[in-house]
Amino acid sequence: MTGRVVSLARHPMKGFTSEPLDTVQLSAGAHFPGDRLYAVEDGPSGFDPDSPEHIRKMAFTVLAKLPSVAAVRTKWDEDEGSLTAWHPDFGEITCDLDGEAGRNMFAVWLSGVLAGQVGGPLKVVAAPNGYRFMDSRSGYVSVINLDSVRDLEAKTGRQIDPARFRGNIMVEGWPAWSELDMAGRELLIGGARLGGLKPIERCVATHVDPHSAERDMDVVSMLREHYGHFNCGLYVEVLGSGRVQPGDEARLV
Repeated sequence: MTGRVVSLARHPMKGFTSEPLDTVQLSAGAHFPGDRLYAVEDGPSGFDPDSPEHIRKMAFTVLAKLPSVAAVRTKWDEDEGSLTAWHPDFGEITCDLDGEAGRNMFAVWLSGVLAGQVGGPLKVVAAPNGYRFMDSRSGYVSVINLDSVRDLEAKTGRQIDPARFRGNIMVEGWPAWSELDMAGRELLIGGARLGGLKPIERCVATHVDPHSAERDMDVVSMLREHYGHFNCGLYVEVLGSGRVQPGDEARLV
């Protein structure tokens, strides 16, 4: 079974907009590069960078509880360690996330954007080496089968932006929902060798339109009604390093 890579994306700040990529170098045993490196606490989360443990996503400013976060557009400069954020009502800001002052600057700016919606205080936290602010402990790399999204569109008669599922590697050409049976299987995507871990269970974050920042569609109920589950996408781990780019083959071994 062979498909192809359509697009790639990373989400440097947990819960915020995706950034498209032209190419990515995946490394064995590592997360998707530049993904979920930072998160914004909505009040103290208990996260300890010296002894990092998985923290529930609702401790952070995420779409599942704050749809208006989708109105913030972000771009991360990995060479400079800076994040540029823009909002239609609050303008643009660039912050050095390598330093405490820059993180505080972003937290203050975001507090204005989300005024009255958060418990706060807001605080930007950075992931130490080998850790990422993922929804799941298995969230090394996420693969979205676009044919599954299209099948859901056909069943519901609704147009569904794949960006709602916040994936890293978007693939087409696989049978719809075949990715749900790939746990424990090996995949070759571009030059990388990947191992399927588990299907991705979806939450109310998918209800938010990534462009309008409005809850306009109950994707969770749609999945349950038409398929009897809440899954869309596959978590994988990198078994063998390699480069991936749009147009590459995505093959189940």
